[in-house]
Amino acid sequence: MKILCALLGLVFVTLQYQLWLGDDSVRALNLLQDELHIQRSNNQELIQRNRTLQIEVVDLKNGLEAVEERARSELGMIGKDETFYLLID
Repeated sequence: MKILCALLGLVFVTLQYQLWLGDDSVRALNLLQDELHIQRSNNQELIQRNRTLQIEVVDLKNGLEAVEERARSELGMIGKDETFYLLID
C-alpha cells in the first residue's frame, strides 16, 4: 500500500510540474496570450497607417490639389503669380 501511495504521489507531482512549469504549461499560455495582445495592438496601428496611406495615394492620383499641397510643403515650390515671403523670428 505504501508503494501505491508513493507511486500516486510521484504521478501527481509530475503532472503538477507539467501543468505549471512544463513546455505547454499555464505560464507558457499566459506569455503567449500577452504576446498575442501586443501583436494585435501593433497590427491595429499598422492597419490604420495603411488606411491613411491608401487615402493619400488615391488623393494624389485623382486630384492636383494634393500634389500641389505636397509640393509646397515638402519642396517649397510656389506658383507663377505668387510672391514668396520668409518670416524669421
